[in-house]
Amino acid sequence: MRVTKKIKAEMIDILGEVYKDVKPALHYTSPFELLIAVILSAQCTDVRVNITTARLFARANTPQAILAMGVHDLEEEIRDCGLFRSKAKNIMAACQKICDEYHGEVPQTIEELMKLPGVGRKTANVVVSIIFDIPAIAVDTHVFRVSNRLKLAVGDNPLTVEQGLMEAIPKEKWSAAHHWLIWHGRLVCKSRKPLCEECPLKELCPSFKLA
Repeated sequence: MRVTKKIKAEMIDILGEVYKDVKPALHYTSPFELLIAVILSAQCTDVRVNITTARLFARANTPQAILAMGVHDLEEEIRDCGLFRSKAKNIMAACQKICDEYHGEVPQTIEELMKLPGVGRKTANVVVSIIFDIPAIAVDTHVFRVSNRLKLAVGDNPLTVEQGLMEAIPKEKWSAAHHWLIWHGRLVCKSRKPLCEECPLKELCPSFKLA
């Protein structure tokens, strides 16, 4: 099945209608809190991250406060998030850089964010799109899987898929579509047992009869 430009547009319209009311799953009250939450979310569920950050942010929710904790205390606070030692090291280094070079404020461009330790392109895209209202598509495991299955954007790495999605989706919908694809991956187009018969896109999906 060839997925044409028209079919891709239909897919996006349907996803937009089905998931129009979804919101980011991570809890945050500031750009810095979102940045830390996204860093912690690597190989960890959003539910677990929210439990961890509720505890952490009650104690320290600014780069200065986290630096004052010290790396060992930070490790203990985020231990249940997985990869806690490397995450703690990166968070401490990122906090130091934010204080030294950005006057304690989270930088507002993808390029500057990616200079922070522990911040890759996905994390930077999430922050700029949610906090600074800059159109961006963050490709996590859900977006990567769903995009390839739908042939909305095909690629063997996140950057290729991101570029394909940017071509397939109107720029003004990039940030919203990122959330639509995430929630579709969580709720319907699951990794091991996709709920194909329940999928609102099954008539358009080239993977439907293969599932």
